[in-house]
Amino acid sequence: MKKVLWILIDNRMGSVGQARGIAGHLNHEHFDVIEKKLDYTKLSGLPNFVRGKTLLGLTGASKKDFIAPWPDMVLSISRRTVPVARYIKKQNPDTKLIQIMHPGETGLSEFSLVLLPEHDKDKPFHQSFRYLIGAPHRVTPEVLNEAKEKWADVFKNLPKPLTAVVIGGAIKDRPFTLENAKNLASKIVDFKKKMGGSVLITTSRRTGAEAQKLIMDMLKDIPSHTFLWGDQAENPYLGYLACADNIIVTGDSVSMASEACGTNKPVFVFEGQSWLTKKHYRFIHALYENHYAAPLDARYLKFKPTSSLNAAVDAAREIERL
Repeated sequence: MKKVLWILIDNRMGSVGQARGIAGHLNHEHFDVIEKKLDYTKLSGLPNFVRGKTLLGLTGASKKDFIAPWPDMVLSISRRTVPVARYIKKQNPDTKLIQIMHPGETGLSEFSLVLLPEHDKDKPFHQSFRYLIGAPHRVTPEVLNEAKEKWADVFKNLPKPLTAVVIGGAIKDRPFTLENAKNLASKIVDFKKKMGGSVLITTSRRTGAEAQKLIMDMLKDIPSHTFLWGDQAENPYLGYLACADNIIVTGDSVSMASEACGTNKPVFVFEGQSWLTKKHYRFIHALYENHYAAPLDARYLKFKPTSSLNAAVDAAREIERL
């Protein structure tokens, strides 16, 4: 008989992508995966020790979806989904709870499996913890092949090789300064002088308008295709990853860097100055040590990865062991 796994889906699309990536690697002869959509009210912002094992913070419509028969397992994707997972276990103690990222101390003992990135090993250990390099993601050979078929014609007239440039930006209490933006653009210019070809550039909300403009002004002489924050066209992000020969990614986003390293293409990480946290550096150096990526530096232009990175595969195997 198949095990029923509920995934608690909310509006945190990074976490949703991780959960769907994990689900895609489960053996579907043994698992029946069902997504449960959570819509929140303002009360979802209350601390989890207040929300407890309840549906407090969900809309009335969402609450109606949480009824028996209860699942064998629940995959909770963020701290805000933890009270809902604990509510389900309260109704059915046999349900096993699985969490992506740390659920917080409230209710931690109720989780059978907590999937943590290796760079979070500085946190106190719990018997439910399993450590993964990077973040689970959706970038698989099948996804890349589909994206390449869709987007290859759009980039066919650009000079080769194609280098995808995936730019994040500010992180908590640490802005993406214009100095770092200038440094990144300079390194991209140097990279293209040596490698030739074109760039496929995408930015994020966290990049900031001034930094984005500075970068684009400095790269204006390089042939490019762009998808900048605020553009209304269809997002070509997966097409960039699929069609690129090389990928440059900023080190502020574990998800973006993990997805880039999932392509099995040369990935070069921009670290910047006085910007990233110790956690970010631990993650980036794990990528270097395991030959998934190299620093964005002229000394590493001949870097080739030894394998692709996808923590979703390892996460799926851990869930199957339950």
